[in-house]
Amino acid sequence: MLDFLPAPLKGVLVVLLILTNTLIFLPFLLLFAIIKLIIPVKLVRTLCTRMVNLIAWYWIGFNNTLADLFHKIEWDVRGARELSKKHWYFVTCNHQSWTDITAIQYALNNKIPLLKFFLKKELIWVPLLGVAWWGLDFPFMHRHTKEQIARRPELKGKDIEATRKACEKFRYTPVTIFNFMEGTRFTPEKHARQNSPYKNLLKPKAGGTAFVFGAMGEMIHTMLDVTIVYPDGRPGIWDYLSGRVRRIIIDIRTREVPERFLGMDYEGNRELRADFQRWVSGIWAEKDARIEELKVGA
Repeated sequence: MLDFLPAPLKGVLVVLLILTNTLIFLPFLLLFAIIKLIIPVKLVRTLCTRMVNLIAWYWIGFNNTLADLFHKIEWDVRGARELSKKHWYFVTCNHQSWTDITAIQYALNNKIPLLKFFLKKELIWVPLLGVAWWGLDFPFMHRHTKEQIARRPELKGKDIEATRKACEKFRYTPVTIFNFMEGTRFTPEKHARQNSPYKNLLKPKAGGTAFVFGAMGEMIHTMLDVTIVYPDGRPGIWDYLSGRVRRIIIDIRTREVPERFLGMDYEGNRELRADFQRWVSGIWAEKDARIEELKVGA
């Protein structure tokens, strides 16, 4: 509707409106998160969790409305019709730009449970955001380094058990865990430095995904393999905010995770670890070929 405005003006207006949206919603989110923190009553915490999730859903929805209002993007979303907010999911995606996150939120908001990320446990102490993440039930990882385990062998396996315990609250509440397997954004320099065997992707890091399935395998057994293609070239986040992105293809493949990987001991079972890495490599090879197909068809 407002796509006729100059790109820089659109970008500034969208940023200001997102900031305003955040300043309006954040105090309410923090309020319910703090109530949830100081009143350890199951019913109260359940109601507060529903409220903070609803606030986050409205926040994302408003940002998506801004995209429709200011931008004229041709969205080509495939494979989203059979999804459900009553199901548990693990979502991964190729990573090219910070635009990826906003695009995924546009495609999946209100179709699946709110996207959540595993965070390092130290991040809970970040002012305001730590409480907000806790209130939103972002799972915090408990990870020990190889050096720590070498010094104290009794720590082996404690991290996965602590994370399993932290994720118990998701047993009866559907959740979506999101992770970029590449770990960082794709650039030609990173691609060359890695000597990646894939034309359009960096090498996947299987350990983080294995940690999710090890800790939450009883709950999450479905993967949404998301592939994003920008037919007009890889954009920066400012390109998206200012309306310079005209076409986005989002291809979603639903995969059932093999049962042997659910609740697995990734670090302790060498054979299973190699098997999981082969499985992930196969998915990445298919994704690389699919990107080529989507580019040609665009």
